Amino acid sequence: MEQVVNVYRSIMDLRYNPLRFIPDPVLQGYLLMALFVMWSGFFGVIAIYYMGWLGYSIPVSIGVHLCLIIPTIITNAVFLDAERKNSNK
Repeated sequence: MEQVVNVYRSIMDLRYNPLRFIPDPVLQGYLLMALFVMWSGFFGVIAIYYMGWLGYSIPVSIGVHLCLIIPTIITNAVFLDAERKNSNK
């Protein structure tokens, strides 16, 4: 489980991935979301052409991925905040 968390953080957590070197947090978030949309579109094209899913919808795929990713990000943020606030007790 710890390996999954480390992989997640190295990609999605702006404190660990290379986007941390960009000083503006708004730009960091924008670039992370732009990369997310790009990769969702890429995997949508893969699904359409290589897997034969001709009825596949890239916007629906992006929406479904957002419905999975956003709660994961929020949960991770809540866990990290709870850990940070209670780590010195």
